[in-house]
Amino acid sequence: MEDREKDIFKRLRSGSSIPMDDPDYGKLREVVNRTMKLSVKLNNSEDTDEARAYLSEIIGQPIDESTVVFTPFHTNVGINIQLGKNVFINHECSFLDIGGIIIEDEVMIGPRVSITSENHPVSVKNRKTMVPSEVVIKRNAWVGAGTTILPGVTVGENAVVAAGAVVTKDVPANTVVGGIPAKVLKEIED
Repeated sequence: MEDREKDIFKRLRSGSSIPMDDPDYGKLREVVNRTMKLSVKLNNSEDTDEARAYLSEIIGQPIDESTVVFTPFHTNVGINIQLGKNVFINHECSFLDIGGIIIEDEVMIGPRVSITSENHPVSVKNRKTMVPSEVVIKRNAWVGAGTTILPGVTVGENAVVAAGAVVTKDVPANTVVGGIPAKVLKEIED
């Protein structure tokens, strides 16, 4: 099957670049509009159980009751987010998930963390093309406050991303990274 014949969401999740004038781009807008409406309810939740229920609706799958998301929480699409068990997401996080964001079990995410799985080419003539690339946060990782994680990055198991880091490449398991761009600061011994 040719790329154009596949559903736009499958094409995006497979990493295909999609120009904004793609004939199926309207389907993406429909999902964004749905997510925006549900996000208002999510961000006006009165407790974490209600927030979890609305976020489950946004992502299209139940979130385990051990996972806690503090509001406000922002996402553009939502359907490409996967959350494991016993995940904690603090206030003011923003997940741009067109390319997919997978957060495994036992992950802690600090306040004001931005995770984006989408980018655009630098060239002027192609700049309005969406370039998706999945982000994966492996089991038991800790992402510090104010961190930005860019498309295509995998944060390894047990890794720590220091507050304020900008993560542009994969983070090895059992390491602490920090800085702009993030680099390995030390290995975790235990």
